[in-house]
Amino acid sequence: MKKLFYLGAAGLFLFEIANVYFIMPMPGSQRIDSLDLAYFLHQWRWVFRGVFGAMLLAGLLPAFRASRWLALMALIAVGAVAYMFNVDMTADKMFLQPHTLHMAKAQQNAVKSHKLVLGIELNGQAKAYPIQFLGYHHQVLDTVGGQPVMVTYCTVCRTGRMFSPTVNGKPETFRLVGMDHFNAMFEDATTKSWWRQATGEAVAGPLKGTALRELLCAQSSLSEWLALHPNSLVMQPDTTFKEDYADMETYDRGRGRGKLTGTDSLSWGDKSWIVGIELDEKTSKAYDWNQLKATRLIHDQIGPVPVLLVLAADTVSFFAFERNSATDVFELKNDTLFHSGKAWDLNGRVATGTDSDLKKIPAYQEFWHSWSTFHPHATRY
Repeated sequence: MKKLFYLGAAGLFLFEIANVYFIMPMPGSQRIDSLDLAYFLHQWRWVFRGVFGAMLLAGLLPAFRASRWLALMALIAVGAVAYMFNVDMTADKMFLQPHTLHMAKAQQNAVKSHKLVLGIELNGQAKAYPIQFLGYHHQVLDTVGGQPVMVTYCTVCRTGRMFSPTVNGKPETFRLVGMDHFNAMFEDATTKSWWRQATGEAVAGPLKGTALRELLCAQSSLSEWLALHPNSLVMQPDTTFKEDYADMETYDRGRGRGKLTGTDSLSWGDKSWIVGIELDEKTSKAYDWNQLKATRLIHDQIGPVPVLLVLAADTVSFFAFERNSATDVFELKNDTLFHSGKAWDLNGRVATGTDSDLKKIPAYQEFWHSWSTFHPHATRY
């Protein structure tokens, strides 16, 4: 019976570590394919705890009679690990949601104009969410143009996405559950499925293989976004998280304070910046950020689609469009696109002539290691 106590204590000790190890950035954990094991441990966690807890209780008195101090130390070790890995090291307790989502018009905005934002326009309403705030929260639920929106950002992948948080026809809420291959994962409240931030796909649980509907968004400086959307609302800081936001102050410029969020200055390193464009699961291309900064304008073709990738004069705001023809060649002067005597702004809106607006296509800034992991068929420009 004494051995049963120590087997139960050892089992609980190791289980609490394993339950978190595979979904948090611990040594080696993010470089192995352990998602199914991680989900299994999480779903059956109370069974494991119940079995090991029963073993521990069954041998408690014999263990204390044999050596009170040894048994007490075992209990303290189990308690400390259980607290640490269920309170201090769980993602949704480390990164909290805003207590109040406060949006302000440009005239009342307190966010500095050079800060990077994820912006969206739906049904005539525009909103911008500073990456400095999103990087801490990881996700923000809001309504834009009457539609529910899930705004997400993963600092370890350096990429943002917006989705419709509708699952099985109903608005859903999500919690940050951890990460897989360095990308954030969210768990929906109803089915407990796990969803990958970089793709919106359910990667574990009852809805595995389905995907959230992605919404078109743009990453730019706040000043560029407001120039294109002067009536936009801007997310304001929640004073509760002042210190957490301060830790993200230099992230926009690629100066993350940790190894996971730092940047490679040379091209095509794991932490090098790229802009990724995806047409479908097997057709995507990555563009080197250094090259985009040097040229500001890239004409290319991805599969059958002629594309145009543009970097604004601020050197941080980028936009992608579909060209009507592979022979269409654009010029960029200041922040205006020209072709055949016609002009468009960086929102794709025609400024002169009778042509229609340019069709915007999704484009994402991302670390190369992340894009190449979740787009294994991607080619480089």
